Amino acid sequence: PGGKPKQPGSANQGTGKNVEVKMKLGRTLLAATALALALPASLQAAEVKKIGLAVPNLQADFFNQIKIGVENYAKEKGIEVVVVDAKNDTNTQVSQVQDLLTQGIDAFIYIPAGAAAAAVPTRLAREAKIPVINVDRFPEGEPGDTFIGGEGVNSSYQVCKYIIEKAGGAGNMAIIHGQKGTTPEVDRTAGCMKAIGEHPDVKLVDEQWTNAWSADEGFSITQNVLQAHPDLKIIFGQADGIAMGAAKAVEGAGLASQVVIGGYDGDMSALEYLSKCSGPFTVTATQSTRRMGTLAVDSALAVAAGQKVEEKQVSEAVLTPCDKAGEYLANHP
Repeated sequence: PGGKPKQPGSANQGTGKNVEVKMKLGRTLLAATALALALPASLQAAEVKKIGLAVPNLQADFFNQIKIGVENYAKEKGIEVVVVDAKNDTNTQVSQVQDLLTQGIDAFIYIPAGAAAAAVPTRLAREAKIPVINVDRFPEGEPGDTFIGGEGVNSSYQVCKYIIEKAGGAGNMAIIHGQKGTTPEVDRTAGCMKAIGEHPDVKLVDEQWTNAWSADEGFSITQNVLQAHPDLKIIFGQADGIAMGAAKAVEGAGLASQVVIGGYDGDMSALEYLSKCSGPFTVTATQSTRRMGTLAVDSALAVAAGQKVEEKQVSEAVLTPCDKAGEYLANHP
């Protein structure tokens, strides 16, 4: 649908809510700053000179933004960062982490490539007595020293509520999930299902899972879903890449005026698309990805210095309809 989307009900929208959420993000950044100020520079330098960063897939803008946050802030601190990209393969990631541990890293920032074997890298690093900072995905059964991530349940609830109401509060809906069993997939499903449950005239007719949260998967899955359900009105893609692929399929089928799509993450390419307010993909939830990277570095320094850090450090993503996308495109958190 063209033009700027109509804002849904005020319960989860409006200036008050946006200010509240931005304040939450600000408090997260202040927490990172407080950690840094609490550490003497000499102690930081002595304890952490090299950080290992393991990411699932640098082809995804979300993980690349976290990487940029880690690298830029570590550079300010005079810390070397060694980055490994698992390309969404858990076995590859385990091997990469084993190699990282032979390179003399002083701290380990870890985003699991999948639910399978997610606990192994954390266990290896902890056995080596290296601080472990988990980001975005929580390795069940083997937590690190802290978990840094987005609050996915309420944020995805807001996204799904928005697209449902924009579609008139009724119609057939599909969810295209991320990688099954990962923390973001589980949380975003829970939030969206809550929104669906509040709208009895919405029928969830299809759910499909991706392996890489990618645009290609979003495109091919949406093509198949549209063939099975040509009257589909609502799609929630659990990542912006998925939503972008879904939008391409919807536009190709000539259904851009029928289907409303929501995404998640606030990727730069998605924000650019949204800022035009001219396609079926109309809203996302923007995460503070670079701030996550900064907080991960400060948390690593604190743990290495023997200081206590919170078990979980969570910030809420900001609901970002198309008419607000330009703000985050110009100044991504």
